[in-house]
This record gives sequence, structure tokens and C-alpha cells, in this order.
Amino acid sequence: MSWGTELWDQFDNLEKHTQWGIDILEKYIKFVKERTEIELNYAKQLRNLSKKYQPKKNSKEEEEYKYTACKAFLSTLNEMNDYAGQHEVISENMTSQITVDLMRYVQELKQERKSNFHDGRKAQQHIETCWKQLESSKRRFERDCKEADRAQQYFEKMDADINVTKADVEKARQQAQIRHQMAEDSKADYSSTLQRFNQEQWEYYHTHIPNIFQKIQEMEERRIVRIGESMKTYAEVDRQVIPIIGKCLDGIVKAAESINQKNDSQLVVEAYKSGFEPPGDIEFEDYTQPMKRTVSDNSLSSAKEGKPELKFGGKSRGKLWPFIKKNKGATPEDFSNLPPEQRRKKLQQKVDDLNKEIQKETDQRDAITKMKDVYLKNPQMGDPASLDHKLTEVTQNIEKLRLETQKFEAWLAEVEGRLPARSEQARRQSGMYDGQTHQAVTNCAQDRESPDGSYTEEQSQERELKVLATDFDDEFDDEEPLPAIGTCKALYTFEGQNEGTISVTEGEMLSVIEEDKGDGWTRIRRSEDEEGYVPTSYVEVYLDKNAKGAKTYI
Repeated sequence: MSWGTELWDQFDNLEKHTQWGIDILEKYIKFVKERTEIELNYAKQLRNLSKKYQPKKNSKEEEEYKYTACKAFLSTLNEMNDYAGQHEVISENMTSQITVDLMRYVQELKQERKSNFHDGRKAQQHIETCWKQLESSKRRFERDCKEADRAQQYFEKMDADINVTKADVEKARQQAQIRHQMAEDSKADYSSTLQRFNQEQWEYYHTHIPNIFQKIQEMEERRIVRIGESMKTYAEVDRQVIPIIGKCLDGIVKAAESINQKNDSQLVVEAYKSGFEPPGDIEFEDYTQPMKRTVSDNSLSSAKEGKPELKFGGKSRGKLWPFIKKNKGATPEDFSNLPPEQRRKKLQQKVDDLNKEIQKETDQRDAITKMKDVYLKNPQMGDPASLDHKLTEVTQNIEKLRLETQKFEAWLAEVEGRLPARSEQARRQSGMYDGQTHQAVTNCAQDRESPDGSYTEEQSQERELKVLATDFDDEFDDEEPLPAIGTCKALYTFEGQNEGTISVTEGEMLSVIEEDKGDGWTRIRRSEDEEGYVPTSYVEVYLDKNAKGAKTYI
């Protein structure tokens, strides 16, 4: 797999792609620099940074994250959103080991890219010059042939006129011979120029361009490897000072190690490969057909041959220059504007995305149902009826997504040539949800993601409901109250407005009955009958000596 052979006609796209690669690297450098600047602001600033660099939904930037290097970068951002901490040494180490090094590498990469594409444009200009020379030689050959034909006709006319002197006839004969010789010379020059052009064209498409594109591919793959190595360094800097978040760092390393420069190169081939073959040799076009007659000193031919039809290699000429941008129209919902294979891939991707959304909504429904059961068993934790509206909304979302999936699966089946008969399809659709109860889709829920792709408060609440539902199942099976495992001091005032939370006032001392399990919440008790969850970052915890180990959460 080589860009030189697979993407021989994608010079402009490769230029854009490599520039995009440098932009991604510079984006990563900017990301690390901003990370070092806000490290002292702890978890809140780190999560904001992760949110800032998340790709926007339904945008071109989101499509770019199909490359493994970009996926690794995205995984880094997601892992960052799971941990928080304070360590000033992180800022210093990241600046010296990543930012400075990558900024120097970006300058070298820009210079190398500029040199490679300069060579590519130089090769393009050379083949264009050769093409112009061929066109000029061909036109000169055509012109000389026509002039020789006219000179021959004039000589024959003078020779047939009895009133013309012998000297004039001789002069016309000599002129015809001269024109004939000029045509022969032009023919030889055109033939030689054509051979040179075909040779230059073959070397251009089979030697020069493949070599240049191979260098570009190697440069791009080195960039991919380098950004992966930088991500590893990024992870290791955190690992040295924050052992508590080791699991998150392992995830970043895993993402970095999943980078595959060959896979990324293949994705570029799949994205830009046209499937066309390089143009073949241009056929020789003979313009000497009208002058097959032999010029003699003693006899002249009076027969005149008709002019041949002149044909120009318009088709071949059109194929010579593949670097032409194509207009792009609006994409139909069923991707019918794409070739069958590309359309099948798009439809399959759409079906997979819808199935993931269905699974996500199903998990959310299960979490809400579980929490409702907890509320039914323990009314003091909350009102079960307060979850009915949310449960109905999620169920409607699931129904809407399943109907959408059916539509795209039908298009996909049509493309794959396996679309069932109408009656069979109707039976399948009617029996698809046997054993399940769905409410009418009257008020579909809106997308819970903000326009910039960030999480909204609803998502945080949904995640909170899932976590609390799991914890409540484990904690309220027994009626015995949990013993206190330490104390805590409220650093800030917190208004517990959601079910299962508790309000605290700044400076208040309370009992800790359950540590933070990684979800960002700590369970506390004010009195025997008043307990609930508060954000871990709002309290300073002091565990008893018998606990696993004294940890402080700020």
C-alpha cells in the first residue's frame, strides 16, 4: 500500500491532508500548553479544557476522528474528564518534555512538507511544459503540411498553364520541394517530441510522483507516530505524581499505543482513491496524407487527394490533468448520490450509530427503572412518581430511534440486494417488538448535547441517577444504618436539590459514612435521620485510622 501508486491523482487532497495533520499537531501542542496553564485550577479547569477540545457533533471535524491518532487524542480528552488533581510539577514537566519538543518538531515538519510539495509542483510544471511543447510541435507539423499542400497545388497549376514561363514553373517546383521538406522536418520533430513526452509522462506517473508521494507518506506516518509518543509522555508525566489516577493514564497509554500509521494511511487511500488509471500514450496523428504524391523534375501529378479529417486527442488530453476539483452537492438522507459501495458503508455506519443510541437510551431507562424500585422500597429517598415523566421520555426516544433504524436498514438491504418482499417485511416489522410495550411517540425528546458537543446538565443528572441507583441498591437492602468511617468539613455551601443529596453549609462538620467510589460523590450524615450525597470537591475528608488510608479530597 503506497500513496504513490494508490493516490497518484490526489495531489491537492494530499496537500490538504498533510496541512490538516500539522494543524492537528499544533492543536495538540496548544492543548498541552493550556493544560499546563490551568493545572493549578484542579479538576474544574481540566474538565473545561477537555470540553473545549471535544470535536463538534455533525461537523467535518468529527469525521476527522476516524484516524487512529485523532482517536487517541480524543481518548486522552475523555480520560482527562474522569480525574482531577493538583500538582505544580506536572506543568513544568509537560512544558519541557512535550510542548518545547513538539514546537521544534512542527517547524521541521513544515519545512519538510514545503520541500516535498515544491518538488511535486515542479514535476507538474515540467510535465505541463512538455505537453505545451508537444502541442506546439503538432500545430507546426499541421501548418507545414497544409502549406506544403498549397505549394504543391500552386506548382501543379503553374505547370499546367501554357502562358507561364519555364522559369516560373521551376521556381514553383522548387518552392513545393522546400515546403515538402519543411513538412517532413516538422513530422520528424513532432514524432520525436511525442516520444519524449510519452517518456516524460511515464516517468512522471510511475517514478517522480510515486517517489514524492512516498516521501510525503513517510513524513505523515512519522507525524502520526510522534503525536502518539507525545501522548505517552503526557501520560507518564501524570503517572509520576498522581498514582490515584493510574487507571486513567493507562487508558491514555492504551489509546496512544493503538495508533497505527499504516491504518491511517489506508484510511486516506479509502477516502481519496479515485480508481482511475493513469493516462496512456498519445497516438501519432499523421498530417501528410494529402501529400503522398512524389515531386518529380520531369512529370507532375495532377491528381489531388482530399484532406483527411483532423482528429485531436481531446480525450487523452482531458485525462492528462486529473487535478481538477469537483463540485459537491447536498448529501441526500439515503446517500443515493454515492457509488454503491460507498453508500453501503455510509448506511451501515448510520445503522451502527443508531443502534448505539438505542443501547444508550436503553441503559438509561434501566437505570431510571432501578432507581424507581429503590424509591418504592425506601420512600424516604424520593418520590417514585417523579421519575415517570423521565421514564416516558426515554421510552419515546427508544421508539423513535428504532423506527429510524428500520428506515436505514431498509435502504441498506436494498443496496445489498437482500431487500425482502413487502409482505415479509411488513410481518417482520409488525413482530419486531413482540413482548415489549411502547407508548405512542407524541413528544420526542430533544438531543441532550449542546451545539458545541459538550455535556449538558441533563446528562450529568442522568449519570448521577445511574450511579445513585446502583449505590442505593447495595446500601439500602439492610435497614441497619451505616457506621461512620470518618468526619469531613464543608469547604463550600452546597444546595442539595436533587433526590438523594443533602445540603451543607460552609465550615459545617459532618460524619462520613461512605467514601467517593470514583463518581465524584461522598455520602455523609448530619444526624441519625438526615444523610445524603455531596460533591467530593466540596468537602475535606478525614478518615479514621481503621480506614484503608487517610485521603484528603478537596
